[in-house]
Amino acid sequence: MLYREAGDFSTTYPEDSQTFPIRFDRYRYYAVLFIAVCIIPFVINDYWVNSIFMPFLIYSIAAIGLNILVGYCGQVSLGTGGFMAVGAYACYNLMTGFPDVSMFVHLILAGIITAGVGVLFGLPSLRIKGFYLAVATLAAQFFLVWMFNKVSWFYNYSASGQINAPERDTFGILITGPNTEAWATYLFCLIFTIASAVIARNLTRGAMGRQWMAIRDMDIAAEIIGVNPLKAKLTAFAVSSFFVGISGALFFAVYLGAVEVGEVFGIQKSFLVLFMIIIGGLGSIFGCFAGAAFLVLLPVVLKIIGADMLGWPTDIVAHLNLVIVGGLIVIFLIAEPHGLAQLWRLMKEKLRLWPFPH
Repeated sequence: MLYREAGDFSTTYPEDSQTFPIRFDRYRYYAVLFIAVCIIPFVINDYWVNSIFMPFLIYSIAAIGLNILVGYCGQVSLGTGGFMAVGAYACYNLMTGFPDVSMFVHLILAGIITAGVGVLFGLPSLRIKGFYLAVATLAAQFFLVWMFNKVSWFYNYSASGQINAPERDTFGILITGPNTEAWATYLFCLIFTIASAVIARNLTRGAMGRQWMAIRDMDIAAEIIGVNPLKAKLTAFAVSSFFVGISGALFFAVYLGAVEVGEVFGIQKSFLVLFMIIIGGLGSIFGCFAGAAFLVLLPVVLKIIGADMLGWPTDIVAHLNLVIVGGLIVIFLIAEPHGLAQLWRLMKEKLRLWPFPH
């Protein structure tokens, strides 16, 4: 039996309520962490970091943030790109205004600023929900992009209208700028990804997460049993925007280095992150990583197979990527609404009894 939990008993409440109560899950988690921290930094190069690892880590943080709001609290949002832009521009102004402060502090402050903006735009959720809330967050997306385009103070009165990340180091190691090392930027993003996943996992399993899920399942019944909808919804918007803001700051400062808000943080970015949590699985932290990995790896695999091996034109490969993503979204919404996370749960159920059929 490949997935074994027989004889794995808990004798205390802390053991039973830990994140991975099954020993096999814990060992697998430690093995993945060991490979990610101790092996990958020594074998990767710029191509692997820029094309796969860094987009995967940053989009995973953004998907975690959006999944808290949509998957756990049930508040539909189409403004993820705008909130990522808030984090990016907040990080840029902090980097230029306080050059001697650590990048860790800049990113956390950018997340806090984005959380405040998220609470502000989350106020309509107290009166509206569903499709109308989605339209309200879509309006926030367009307003934020317009504001960062039109108010020149945000991009330091640059003639081009774009922002460029200056060189900044952490503990003497360059993290931003053109002279960074691949392993340094990878580890920097990995630290924030692991921290975001651990914090989100514990929040969703605690009292706050249960309040979010009560609001998601039936808000009127949740209010009757004592859940404060004002507190639950606004904390969901704040925590979600915090993670999304950190991902936007990383996307600008560490990954791209220079952005123009309309091209990088447009409505396409909001839909991309939404597709990640739909394919990965709503209401699942693992689903955020699965959806991000799938949508990051799919264009790379299609390029290698379609363009490099079969000689197809690149525009055909790009259109095929859109067709596959769109088709999978329809299939998952109809056949498996809980996405890749539910398929992983079913696989574990089968592995518990393998090689026996029942």
